[in-house]
Amino acid sequence: MYRITKEFHFSASHQLHGLPEDHPCARFHGHNYIVEVELASEELNAIGFVRDYNELKSLKTYIDETLDHRHLNDVLGDDCVTAERLARHLFDWCRNAWPETAAVRVRETPKTSAEYRPLVHVPPEQRP
Repeated sequence: MYRITKEFHFSASHQLHGLPEDHPCARFHGHNYIVEVELASEELNAIGFVRDYNELKSLKTYIDETLDHRHLNDVLGDDCVTAERLARHLFDWCRNAWPETAAVRVRETPKTSAEYRPLVHVPPEQRP
């Protein structure tokens, strides 16, 4: 299996409703997010790529125009935009653009991240 990744950066605010009042994430706050998209394929294209990194520019455009310096609760229409939910949102966007999308990781701080990677379904007749 061939795998490629590309990183994207943006800054945004959010608030996690439903947490205890004294929880730091219950307050309005922001992060300098790092998003890493992973694409995977068993085969390479005629040039030798899983996908040309240049083709991933549309994700940068989406992030810059939709998420960067925005309040994520408003953008995603969710009162609890966690890193997990943001990873799933971006995974769905990427999978729609590139079927080879295998996972999206969202890093909120240097020490914390969340990843959305769907389980691979193996039909019973193909299981060992």
